[in-house]
Amino acid sequence: MKPTLLILIQVAPQHLDAIAERFEIVYAPDAQARAAQIATQGARIGAVLTNGSTGLNSAEIDAMPALELVCALGAGYENIAVAHARARGIAVANGAGTNDSCVADHAFALLLAIVRAVPQLDAATRAGTWRTALPLRPNVSGKRLGIVGLGTIGRRVARRGEGFDLEIGYHNRKPREDVGYRYFDSVSALAAWADYLVIATPGGADTRHLVDASVLTALGPAGFLVNIARGSVVDTQALASALRSGKLGGAGLDVYESEPAPPVVLFDCPNVVLTPHVAGWSPEAITASVMQFLENARRHFAGEGLLTPVG
Repeated sequence: MKPTLLILIQVAPQHLDAIAERFEIVYAPDAQARAAQIATQGARIGAVLTNGSTGLNSAEIDAMPALELVCALGAGYENIAVAHARARGIAVANGAGTNDSCVADHAFALLLAIVRAVPQLDAATRAGTWRTALPLRPNVSGKRLGIVGLGTIGRRVARRGEGFDLEIGYHNRKPREDVGYRYFDSVSALAAWADYLVIATPGGADTRHLVDASVLTALGPAGFLVNIARGSVVDTQALASALRSGKLGGAGLDVYESEPAPPVVLFDCPNVVLTPHVAGWSPEAITASVMQFLENARRHFAGEGLLTPVG
């Protein structure tokens, strides 16, 4: 008999078909369906598939007495009540490693777009404006790249930075012994040193507004910010103020505090490029995430260790 899986996120039909080979699926990819399915089907649910943004709270876990496994599709798990799950003996896993390259690629797409003003140049070209009437944009290469959070994604961002002849610095809770990049013991110190600041740290209460007005001031009017981590890490109001006042050169955001609603407060700010939390989304990355979930699930229900346990 197949275990019952509650899916709380949108999953493509071909991936649902693959999952259905191993699970009886209860599909609830929106808030209304989620509440209804947990209320009516909670007693028989043995596993949950969610992600870091969508999460799974303690009350929901308690409404599923047969729950054995919670998996996040993607690396983030900040809104999953991990401690509560583990206290109940529920295994928790994530999709670490499945979309790292995709996220790092997108980080550089945003960086290139804001430094070289690609959206503005596209608009100017469509309006018939020739290059001699436009301001010069700086090189991307040969500058200093600061990375906040040198985990697997941060390290892939650093490797791409090396390809652009960038000097790499980073901030973590503690230095890494396996890299030769320059370590900074505060985000403000890193921002003061860097030309570009890429946010790749986990979300959650510990990193909320880690990038605040003081960090943006330290980055300065020739500095550029990219966030492919979580919207909560950056103080949106402070960012809007820094952009409007010219205290920051530009920002590229794939995540923002208001999501899924767009960050309207930034719409009239100069040199902002926005994408709707798609940095980790590609056919390759999503397929790899689903396949890793299925392998974690197979291992769990076979009594084997998880590939990517959390907590």
